[in-house]
Amino acid sequence: MKTKAGAKKRFKLTGSGKIKRKHAFKSHILTKKGTKQKRNLTKTGLVHESDVKSVKAQLCI
Repeated sequence: MKTKAGAKKRFKLTGSGKIKRKHAFKSHILTKKGTKQKRNLTKTGLVHESDVKSVKAQLCI
């Protein structure tokens, strides 16, 4: 089974097996967003536990 190309570009596995992701809403129309919001969107997050199963299926893990 092939890995989904979109998922391959968006998610990375951590050493402990969790899945890292980037935040949305950081690509355009940044003038109306505050500096604090943009700074917090830069940081990486983790995929929610309810979505882990589907993301792992897309990554063929």
